Amino acid sequence: MSTVPENHVEPAHPSRANDYDSLAEAYAAENEAGIANAYYERPAILALAGDVTGRRILDAGCGSGPLFAALRDRGAVVTGIDNSTGMLELARQRLGAGADLQVADLRNPLPFPDGAFDDVIASLVLHYLEDWGPTLTELRRVLTTGGRLIVSVDHPFVIHAIHRSAGRKTDYFATYNWTEEWTMGGQTVPMSFWNRPLRAMTDAFTAAGFRLAVISEPQPVPAARELFPDEFRALATSPSFLFFVLDAD
Repeated sequence: MSTVPENHVEPAHPSRANDYDSLAEAYAAENEAGIANAYYERPAILALAGDVTGRRILDAGCGSGPLFAALRDRGAVVTGIDNSTGMLELARQRLGAGADLQVADLRNPLPFPDGAFDDVIASLVLHYLEDWGPTLTELRRVLTTGGRLIVSVDHPFVIHAIHRSAGRKTDYFATYNWTEEWTMGGQTVPMSFWNRPLRAMTDAFTAAGFRLAVISEPQPVPAARELFPDEFRALATSPSFLFFVLDAD
């Protein structure tokens, strides 16, 4: 008899999972122009951030730097971190040699002093982590009092619905690992994620010392309607990501 639980999704081999170095150029191109990032997630993050003139912002999981560039163009003083050297190389090509870009893993202590930033933006990165506690504690530490953590993650309701429709007996109220393969630029890489219920997310935020200010389920920007008619209709009627603004009291 199998001992694998009904809601188990086999994780990818840890040495291969989430290998953004292999996907760097192809993923950066998709992130730059695709509806999910360029016309949905990134505009929503920027709208939640509002006026960032003069604010010190940590772009946690900056990838190839499109959000970094947009924040800098709006007058922010931006630092970017990522654990993929391939993505950071593309970010440096985009942003110039003077950009503050560093290799860092959000599962480890961050190389910044207490209160170094006015805002931290974690764009589509927390869902790669099994345990949010240590990471959120570090993000709170590097934020000044009164600072903000702005987060986007896979929408837990949607991920659960996708798995149920595929015949997986997942438990919405559990935190569970799931994987899928991404093929880009001739490379296929298994991507490993952690889905958790909304209550687990908000509990983790409050336990780390944050106060929930905003929960947002935005729609794609209108400019995407003609460029991506099918995807636009899908995103306009069913969310893909969930967004939070959290205050560091």
